[in-house]
Amino acid sequence: MTETIQARPGGRSARVRAAVHRAVEELAAAGPAETLTIPAVAARAGVHPTTVYRRWGSVAQLLADVATSRFSGDVVVPDSGSLAGDLERWMGDVATDLADPDVLALMRATIGSGPEGGCACTADRHEQLGAIIEREKARGGRVPELERAVDMLLGPLYYRAIFSGRPASSDWARGLVAALLAG
Repeated sequence: MTETIQARPGGRSARVRAAVHRAVEELAAAGPAETLTIPAVAARAGVHPTTVYRRWGSVAQLLADVATSRFSGDVVVPDSGSLAGDLERWMGDVATDLADPDVLALMRATIGSGPEGGCACTADRHEQLGAIIEREKARGGRVPELERAVDMLLGPLYYRAIFSGRPASSDWARGLVAALLAG
């Protein structure tokens, strides 16, 4: 007789993680990053602070986990059949995402928490951009180097969103694509 073992789709661990992530996002959106403490997150999530310390260890690790979760897979990599079309649509979607005040609050808090913070906020975007470039290369098209594309597309977009207080419009973001492809 064969026994079938099924993994639990959720359970207490998944509920705690979801509650803590939600609490971090709410606290980041509600006030300055200094209010993001383990005790404040735990109270907001309805768990004991030791639960949060045991699973994440520090505010920086917690923010990196929340950012990695939040910024993974939320923007779809388009396939329009051309590099320009893919990049224009993708940049418009990223610009729209970065215009969300809650997204910006989480990003600012995460970046301010330590060196890993910036990577947690941008790693998925680097992978998406790399996938767009690799797909065009497989089609036989001429492509820019990934680091050049990151510098010319994501650099200005993230700088404007995070540091200037002026979110980028989709049209402005698409203009960055034109500059990259023209150069």
